Amino acid sequence: MSETASVQERYAPRNACFGCGPANAQGLRIRSFEDGDVLRAEWTPEPHHEAFEGMLNGGIIGTLLDCHSNWAAAMHLMRVRGEESPPCTVTAEFHVKLRRVTPSDGPLTLVARVVESTTERATVEAEVVANGETTATCRGVFVAVREGHPAYHRW
Repeated sequence: MSETASVQERYAPRNACFGCGPANAQGLRIRSFEDGDVLRAEWTPEPHHEAFEGMLNGGIIGTLLDCHSNWAAAMHLMRVRGEESPPCTVTAEFHVKLRRVTPSDGPLTLVARVVESTTERATVEAEVVANGETTATCRGVFVAVREGHPAYHRW
């Protein structure tokens, strides 16, 4: 793949996750990129993602933050472990704060960073930024799964 491939396209091209799966034509198809110690993405809503005219649906906001944070954890754990591909990670806990209306009329920036970790789990803090303002934040714990877990080798 080209250098402009997102982490999802590079490491999980057949992933069909609704939020971040490149193989899900009806999904949100988040495209995340490493930028130093953070993971960044830009995503633009469409009218069918709205709660009401001009406002992004809270569930969509949660999905954006969950998937983007999960990838931040996976990429971090890959580096910590010294591996060539990220481990499959799942959400263990996740808390979203909707701080203000997230407008649906333009691109949003997602920023996630790992704030604590072991070799098996990472705590991530992330935010949605619209027009220079943080509209939603989250803190979540993401764990690497082992063989026998339904998500093992999902990508």
